Amino acid sequence: MAEHTARIIWERKEEPFLDKKYSRRHEWHFDGGAMVVASSAPSTVPAPMSDPFGVDPEEAFVAAISSCHMLWFLALAAKNKFCVDHYHDAPYGEMEKNAEGKTAVTIVRLRPKVDFSGDSLPSHQQIQELHHEAHELCFIANSVKSEVLIEPVL
Repeated sequence: MAEHTARIIWERKEEPFLDKKYSRRHEWHFDGGAMVVASSAPSTVPAPMSDPFGVDPEEAFVAAISSCHMLWFLALAAKNKFCVDHYHDAPYGEMEKNAEGKTAVTIVRLRPKVDFSGDSLPSHQQIQELHHEAHELCFIANSVKSEVLIEPVL
């Protein structure tokens, strides 16, 4: 069993709290030393209580799915002897009421654009198959209830 940890730190400092106008800005700390400024989404909690510079949990959720998919795609492309030069994704998540009436990220759309080089270039069908297999193997996609759609830019 692999464990994955993070430390999430928020401090009130000197600001009021009970008026509910406190800052939602906080930090995510990871084991390799990376620190990410995080906040609630400004669309959910308006500035200045949200920090537009910070990564909100919904963005991180979408990015985690995209990142996991990409890492599996790259591994599968290498295994199949397809040389990837560039991988770019512009994923987004749609938040709405789910079947239980709760607000949720109900769909995550991945829109990867992959550039290949070399003597062995994959066909459109092979690219679709690589994306399908990457999706099936992605730990994050396998962990969520949201529908995850892969819409490669070919």
